[in-house]
Amino acid sequence: MVRPSRIVTVAFALAAASIVAAQAPADAELQEQLARLFPEATTFSPKEGQPPHFKAFAGSAGGARELLGYAFWTTELEPLERGYDGPIKILTGVDTDGVLTGIVVVDHHEPYGYFSIDLPKYEVQFRRKSIRDRFRVGGDIDAVSTATLTVTSATRAVRNGARRIARQFLVPPEAR
Repeated sequence: MVRPSRIVTVAFALAAASIVAAQAPADAELQEQLARLFPEATTFSPKEGQPPHFKAFAGSAGGARELLGYAFWTTELEPLERGYDGPIKILTGVDTDGVLTGIVVVDHHEPYGYFSIDLPKYEVQFRRKSIRDRFRVGGDIDAVSTATLTVTSATRAVRNGARRIARQFLVPPEAR
């Protein structure tokens, strides 16, 4: 006779296995997105810490690893920042010198996103941009007519999130 507790244990194990299997494609997609931000990275940490972030490393897992930088979701660091039609989910990379390695616009519901933040030229202008730059739409960030709210909100989320990561991880504790 099989005990009820054994049945429950097996059911939980099967449910957990199905959840892990369902997450595998998302994990592969996330790994690809992180690799776009840090092409020279050999490994990435799981999301951790406060503020939530990923770490990018170069080097072998068994040997010495060099920290290349941090990646974060704008929606986690700047959850109140909204575009015209809600949050704009952007994965952003910052190296250890406080320079953006890039951004990946992942999800949004913006009516004008297809000709503003979805375009490769929007993402490209953030590569090698210092967190100390102004991030001013119409100045050092291209403005898009009829999509000003979308571009401004997305840009502000990247800027504020990157500066928050820099304050937390790149500034010596005594200077905070």
